[in-house]
Order: sequence, then C-alpha cells, then structure tokens
Amino acid sequence: MAKKNTGKTSVWQSLRNMWKVKDIRKKLIYTFLMLVLFRLVSVIPAPGINYEAAKAYMNSASSNDGIFGLVNMMTGNSFSQMTIMAMGITPYINSSIIMQLLTIAIPALERLQKSGPDGQKKIAQITRYVTVGLAVIQAIGISASLRVINPEWYNYVLVGVSMAGGTALAMWIGERITEKGIGNGISLLIFAGIISGLFNGFSSLIMEAIKGTTITPWLVLLGILLLALVMTVLITFVDMGVRRIQVQYAKRVAGRKMYGGMNSILPLKVVSVGVLPLIFAYSFMAFPSTIIQIVGKGGEFAKWWARNMNQTSALYMIITALLIVAFTYFYSSISFQSDEMAKNIQQQGGVVPHVRPGRPTADFLKRTNGRLTLFAALFLAVLATLPNVVTALLLKSGKLDTQIPFAASSLLIAVSVVLETKRQLDDQLVSRNYDTLF
Repeated sequence: MAKKNTGKTSVWQSLRNMWKVKDIRKKLIYTFLMLVLFRLVSVIPAPGINYEAAKAYMNSASSNDGIFGLVNMMTGNSFSQMTIMAMGITPYINSSIIMQLLTIAIPALERLQKSGPDGQKKIAQITRYVTVGLAVIQAIGISASLRVINPEWYNYVLVGVSMAGGTALAMWIGERITEKGIGNGISLLIFAGIISGLFNGFSSLIMEAIKGTTITPWLVLLGILLLALVMTVLITFVDMGVRRIQVQYAKRVAGRKMYGGMNSILPLKVVSVGVLPLIFAYSFMAFPSTIIQIVGKGGEFAKWWARNMNQTSALYMIITALLIVAFTYFYSSISFQSDEMAKNIQQQGGVVPHVRPGRPTADFLKRTNGRLTLFAALFLAVLATLPNVVTALLLKSGKLDTQIPFAASSLLIAVSVVLETKRQLDDQLVSRNYDTLF
C-alpha cells in the first residue's frame, strides 16, 4: 500500500530537495563563495591609518558608543580593525534612504522612479554614485574625528580612496549575489557582518566564563543566550505577522471572457517599517557623540553627555525609545499610501466588505495601518531598550564587565534577512514543484 503524502516534509528533507535542483545548487554555491570573498577582503588593512592610535581607541569604553558602534556592528568589526571594508555597505544604505526620501520631495525623481524599468535603472545608477561619494566623506570624516589617520595629507586621500573602494567592492558583490546568486545580496552582506560580530561577542563571553573561577560567568552566558533566543523567536513571530484585509472583486465581461467574481487578500505587515526606525534613532542619538569626538572631550557638555547619555543610562533609553516611536510613524506616513491603494482597488473593481469604495476605503486602510504602526512603534521601542536594560542591570550587579554582544537592530536585521531569503528559496522550490521548507 502506498504511503500517503501529507504535503509536509521535514526541514532537512526540504533542504535536500533544494540541493537536488541544479540551478538552486549553483546559486547557493555562488552565493557562499561571494560571501567568503567578502569576508576575506574584510581583513585587508587600509593604508594611511595609525593602527596604534586606532587600537588604543577601540580598546576604550567609548568605542561602542554613538555612530562608531553602529558602523562597527553593521560591518562585522571591520571598522574596529580599520580595514578597507571599514565603512562596509553602510554608505549604500544611507544613500538608498536619501534617494528614497528625495524621490518623494523632488517631482523629477518621482517621475523617473515611476517611468518603468529604465527610470529605476537610472535611480539605481545615481544611488551608486551617491554611495561612493558618501563612502569617501564618511571614511575621511570618521577616521579624522578619531584621530587615527597619519598626519601627512596624502594619507587622507589613501584612507578615502581605499575605504570607498571597499564599499564599492561590497556593493558589487551584493549586486552579483542578487543577480546570479539566491538574491537579496546587500542584505546578505549585512547579515554576514552581523553574524561575524555576534560570533566574536559570544566567543569573548565564553572565554571569560572559561577563565572565571566561579559559576557566575556561566550563568550570565546562559542568561544572555536565553535572552537572544527569546528575542529571536519573538522577532520571527512578529515579522511574519500580517493583517489580512479581504477584497471582493465584482464580475466583469471583456469580449467573450468573464473576469473577477473572486475574493482576494490584501496583506499588511505588522512591522512594515523594518529596521529603519532603529537606524534613524541610533544615528540621531549618535550625532552629538560624533561632534564631541571631532571637537574634543574637555567641554562641560561632553562631560555631561558621557555621564548621562551612555547606552545604559535611563535617560538615553527613554529618549531613544521616543525617537524610535517618532521615526516609525514618520517612515510609515511616507511609505504607506492609503489613497493610492484605495484607488487601485476601485479601478480593479474591488471592494472591501462593509466599506464603501473611494474615500471610505482609504480612511479604513489608513486607520488599520495606524493601529499596526502603533504596535510596531511600541514593539521596536521595547525591543531596542531590552538589551540595554539587561546590560545595565548586569553591570550594576558586577556580574558583567562588557556590554551584551548584540543589539535589537542586529537581531532584527539578521532574522528579517533569513526570513526573506527563505521566502525567495521557497518560491523557487514551489516553481519547480518541490515542497517548501516549512
């Protein structure tokens, strides 16, 4: 008697099925090799850097604060080592955000973006140029503010050119992964950097536990691992959450064929803003620290900021949480166009049950998205402050000498990239009549 196929397979069986597909196997191997290349070039030192001064700063407590800690997290510690990948892919992220905002503010760019593939190709080309320019400015500006560049003028040129070249190479690798690999190339580069940083952080905690003479370091390590696991599960659950809005389409006749007469689902993600509010809030809070590093640390404001606005202080966490809420609402307001969505539904002959077409549908979508935005803002604010709260409690109790080796933004980015990559692989498997991973 034949065994009944339930339509479900284990994870390992799905992975084996994926590996059996020649095209996907080639893409996986290509992606892996490109990621290996990315990590290999991340250890090449940048010319023109005074590595003794850089090492002295990176060993200081302030190296994890402000924009420097954010860049170091995004680059997988390449910034702390001052390699040619010190800026990583962060200039590309910044330029993409800038271009996204400019397409809303400048009508010419908005028309170019809506003009089809050719217009979007031009937008992507402009984004690349902006990325290289930002990489040069950030590399020289940040390195000069840390006073780690050798005094000769040509060293500034070497730092700018080498680190901007590293960013351009990272951007090229990401585009090749998107084109010839499994896709999502830029996000996978960020993921690789974050995973590298997490591995180094947890390795340090394990070494401290091994060198310890009591069981306390092991308990702290176990607690941090448990916290990371809980946050990962929670982020996964919320990231996959959607608000499904039912849309009914009326029947219409075109020639001899009949269209419509079916129900569809309009999915609205619970956290549609992703990690951008966290990046905006961290960058905003890092701005005074950056200015202090450039101007000097001897002023009264610098002393007050160091005393009251470190990452484990209550005031810092409260202001950061409020900024995350504000930026969540801001980004949601510019990315969610309820009027346009309602217009498209009406033009396609659709209607939301119990809601009149036109303006009432737009108001309904706006109201629904407002509730989702409120939940997303509170969720991201709590998620961002939780590791800092735990770090503050452990530091106060004397059970931890360093900060927790992960932030909410790093976990959120890592989980989001894994889920998005999984969805893309699932789509490729389904298109070849294979079972999905889950």
